[in-house]
Amino acid sequence: MNLLSTLDDGSEAGQAASPTDRVIYEMQIYGHRPFQDEPDPRPLPEEHVVQASLTTVFDALCEMLGDTRLEPDLEDLSWSTVNLFHRAGERIQRELDRNEEAQRTNQREQDGSEVKSVELERLIAEGITLLERRNSFEFMRDYAADLFEAQTGSAWRPRTGSKVSHANLTAAMIDSRDFLSARRRAETEVLIPAGTKIAFAGGMDYNDHERIWAKLDQVHAKHPDMILLHGGAPKGAERIAACWAEARKITQISFKPNWNKHAKAAPFRRNDEMLSILPAGLIVFPGNGITGNLADKARSLGIPVWNVGGD
Repeated sequence: MNLLSTLDDGSEAGQAASPTDRVIYEMQIYGHRPFQDEPDPRPLPEEHVVQASLTTVFDALCEMLGDTRLEPDLEDLSWSTVNLFHRAGERIQRELDRNEEAQRTNQREQDGSEVKSVELERLIAEGITLLERRNSFEFMRDYAADLFEAQTGSAWRPRTGSKVSHANLTAAMIDSRDFLSARRRAETEVLIPAGTKIAFAGGMDYNDHERIWAKLDQVHAKHPDMILLHGGAPKGAERIAACWAEARKITQISFKPNWNKHAKAAPFRRNDEMLSILPAGLIVFPGNGITGNLADKARSLGIPVWNVGGD
């Protein structure tokens, strides 16, 4: 019996469809997408697997490009590798925002029917999955950033936006209002972290890093929960302070002047914004008139000013 006759007599008709055929059928008939229309039950990658894999990636890049004509491009490629995880986290954050809005809409539409109730439960489960995915990518970004710093000697920073790591929320939440309020509380704690706020200012020409680190270590010893506020200058005293915070794993908040919005008044508006948080103290190293303006405003608000003069 040849193949044609086998097909003609239907002897193969009882053969089970392949998994791929089933997925294609579902997509054609129902528009189904695996793990999109329901929560994904698969586990997240384990921490030690992520660390080992990322270390291998960075080692491979170094081995491939090191001591070659392409070595000058190694830092940019390594930065982009970290940025992959940063962008993935931002993308999921936008999905999470849409999920939150969908939950709020569904809350308003609840009418006691099973359909609406099941839909809200699905949105909550989807939101929890999005939280876990976002936090996982942020962990990957932070570990890759540590590898980048070890490789290049400089800290990884995003070119736009903030680099924040969110706290995990428990997967035991079952009420949508609890979910949304807990998520909002977690977001607030990340962007306005709890702790003793200490402001720092200094000129871009001041580079006595030993003296700056010694003073910051002294203040940190007094305030173990210290959070550093600074102006985000690209060099000088504030850049050294930012490096200290990176090395000591201290949370830092950068207040950069908004030149586009405030023009020449931008540094002075920045000073007002920094002091609006009411820091517990201000460390001042030699600088310019803008630094002096910050110190004068801090004193007028009753904020202690620790003026560390030059030699």
